[in-house]
Amino acid sequence: MSEEYSISMDDLQHILLVEDNQDDIELTLRAFRKNKLSNRIDVARDGEEALEMLFDAAGDGGAALPQFVLLDLKLPKVDGLEVLEQIRSDKRTRMLPVVVLTSSAEDIDLRRAYELGANSYVRKPVDYQEFIQAVRQLGLYWLIVNYPPPAP
Repeated sequence: MSEEYSISMDDLQHILLVEDNQDDIELTLRAFRKNKLSNRIDVARDGEEALEMLFDAAGDGGAALPQFVLLDLKLPKVDGLEVLEQIRSDKRTRMLPVVVLTSSAEDIDLRRAYELGANSYVRKPVDYQEFIQAVRQLGLYWLIVNYPPPAP
């Protein structure tokens, strides 16, 4: 028996997807829709844009911060590890959940992401169905199961 999950529009929290690859953006958005996770997803296509979006939101007292960030590591302008470091170094965003979602299989990236305070590190599956399942599990956990930190 398969369960279907859906979130009412009143309960929606948004997500920030930081990804420069258009195919991966579309695949991630499709995976959320397919799994009936209808939260608004804002997309930043480079690290600089992600930081601008986050710190603009944090300037509003934190009320507009996303529920969590899905962060790729290999980004133009400002790489994902630098984005993570800046998120953790600012008191307004320090507790924001950050899930690294990357194709990097490098141990150095894994180690550094956790040293900088990543909440989770997920390697993007190459297989379409595995990717859909991974995004489903991430969405269900971070949007439904997990209790986010209170706004600053």
